[in-house]
Amino acid sequence: MSPGMRVGAVIITMGNRPEELRALLESVAKQDGDPIDVVVVGNGSPVPEVPAGVRTVELPENLGIPGGRNVGIEAFGPSGRDVDILLFLDDDGLLARNDTAQLCRQAFEADPKLGIISFRIADPDTGVTQRRHVPRLRASDPMRSSRVTTFLGGANAVRTRVFAEVGGLPDDFFYAHEETDLAWRALDAGWLIDYRSDMVLYHPTTAPSRHAVYHRMVARNRVWLARRNLPAPLVPVYLGIWLTLTLLRRPSRPALRAWFGGFREGWTSPCGPRRPMKWRTVWRLTRLGRPPVI
Repeated sequence: MSPGMRVGAVIITMGNRPEELRALLESVAKQDGDPIDVVVVGNGSPVPEVPAGVRTVELPENLGIPGGRNVGIEAFGPSGRDVDILLFLDDDGLLARNDTAQLCRQAFEADPKLGIISFRIADPDTGVTQRRHVPRLRASDPMRSSRVTTFLGGANAVRTRVFAEVGGLPDDFFYAHEETDLAWRALDAGWLIDYRSDMVLYHPTTAPSRHAVYHRMVARNRVWLARRNLPAPLVPVYLGIWLTLTLLRRPSRPALRAWFGGFREGWTSPCGPRRPMKWRTVWRLTRLGRPPVI
């Protein structure tokens, strides 16, 4: 591909972080190379004032994280085809370096099978990367870049040909595991995913359980993820392991009640189209260090 790969950025917002959003947009505008076309999606809320040239879309209702991001993708044409690469950035994040977009261009140009890049998330005050933000099992060294099997939703870059080939994020997930659903479909289609420690998004340290729907959505979507993507023999193995891990973590009684409610909902509600991955993809995931049962 030519050195001039076109880069766009999708940012969804609830309109409640205007200062953080402004700082993020400034960090995007400072990126080296050709200017980045930015779309900010107000997910059921008005978009705060943004700089000239930044496009906005205001949705009448909150479509959830995957639904809002899918609207942002389509703002760049069907499957985002008006650009070659789309950055997805949390509205309270900040690109730490000015060369991140250029590093993305170089990475995608160098490897035509690279479909997704997961950035490193670091706390802006301490520089610490939480273990859960390293998308692999061996997460003790966040400074080590590697091939991975999933990615971080609010700090990544995707080649738009991936969306054209495997579709967008699963709208109905609303929150949790939508990235892994897309990652598994992309890997099954032959694309690769990299975690890059040199591509950094500053983001305040938070706990995912701060969201009121966390425990229910995590459990429901875990079941949907398995039902949609795994070969039939692996579905009970995958979900059995996650059930065991959840119990070993000894969540509070209200959290466990919400979790089991979501787990039940995952089995009794439609999960969307079922497209089980090939067994050779299972083997690829295993060789990458994360068999799709963990």
